[in-house]
Amino acid sequence: MSVVEISTQSPPAPNAWQPWAAAALLVLLGWFSTQLQTWTGGRTLVFALSIGMALGVVLQRTRFCFYCHARDWLQQGDPRGILAIVLAWAVGVVGMTVVQGSWVANPQAGQFPPEMHIGPVSWVLVLAGLAFGAGMAVSGSCISAHWYRLAEGSAVAPFALIGTGLGFALGFHSWNPLYSAAVADAHVVWLPRYLGYGGALAVQLGALGLWAAWIWHRHLQRQAGKPHASAASAPQDLRSLWQSLWTGRWNYALGGLLVGLISVAAIVRMRPLGVTATLGSQVRGALQQHGWVPARLDGLDGFAGCATLPQESWATPNALVLVGLIGGAFVAALASRQFAPRLPTARDALRGIAGGTLLGWGAMTGLGCTIGTLLSGGMAGALSAWVFGAAMLAALWLVFRWQDWLAARRAA
Repeated sequence: MSVVEISTQSPPAPNAWQPWAAAALLVLLGWFSTQLQTWTGGRTLVFALSIGMALGVVLQRTRFCFYCHARDWLQQGDPRGILAIVLAWAVGVVGMTVVQGSWVANPQAGQFPPEMHIGPVSWVLVLAGLAFGAGMAVSGSCISAHWYRLAEGSAVAPFALIGTGLGFALGFHSWNPLYSAAVADAHVVWLPRYLGYGGALAVQLGALGLWAAWIWHRHLQRQAGKPHASAASAPQDLRSLWQSLWTGRWNYALGGLLVGLISVAAIVRMRPLGVTATLGSQVRGALQQHGWVPARLDGLDGFAGCATLPQESWATPNALVLVGLIGGAFVAALASRQFAPRLPTARDALRGIAGGTLLGWGAMTGLGCTIGTLLSGGMAGALSAWVFGAAMLAALWLVFRWQDWLAARRAA
């Protein structure tokens, strides 16, 4: 398997200025990182910016999108994307277990590892996962993918992110009733607390392995008797390897491996990865200043996850991860000449805002999105990650079945 997958389609008309713009942006980000060194907590901020840039490049070049990978599997039977997510999760579980073992020597003593995305499990979490999955189907991406698709000139992504802010606002309004109804008494289940580190690691890797084996088995059944496409030729020299990095898309498995490694590296110097905390805290702070959301959100700030507590300064590690993600995605998109903006239509705006609102409400009430609650939480051994992910996949499956039913009815 080659490191990159070479596109067999004719490349788009070259935009010669884009690689030069990518180089200029990379220099600008490098200068910005030197300025960060002089700020309070500068070394951590530079680390956060670097992690974000690496993540942005990887997400853009591998097209790592939870919605797209799930859609390709559920609708087209293509398992490569969903297996990349499984690989990222598995790599992260191993790395997180090592790190958590150094933080909490005895996981069964009742202490949770600090700041890990371990949330309460209740029907509210299921509802959040269903809303998030529906939001992905409507808007066409998860929140992390909408951030990197800004760098590709997506006409939907800006509206989806606006809608995400609206969804957070609705989530803050609905939080106190939901907290009283179910969240306050919900159990926060951290698997190592009940199974020990070894047991939790074995159970999660076993579950991921069985899921991957089942996915692959189903794929082989579908492919039986079908002609096999010839494999893309691997680059033969350094120049062709360099050129292949900026054409087509990188290999799915490489994307999963790198996302897992980046997620583990992030917790060495800062919080686990998440891409909604900054947006959520900004929305919450702005609305609370005008009295548009409750001043007290019961129990919310006591849970680990994508924290939305308003910050005195925007210069937080989470914010710098987001800046780096967008910057890295722009570098990758420009270097590969995949920046192709177009004017949005009314349909783009409508589906972006509608889907984004569902995404934001699901992320707020679920204490994170596919990066925070699902990936970072699953790597940490949180049962909430499995529940959120299952609900999200169920919502996507239902939407796709409904779309198939509508298509069959129109064709009849």
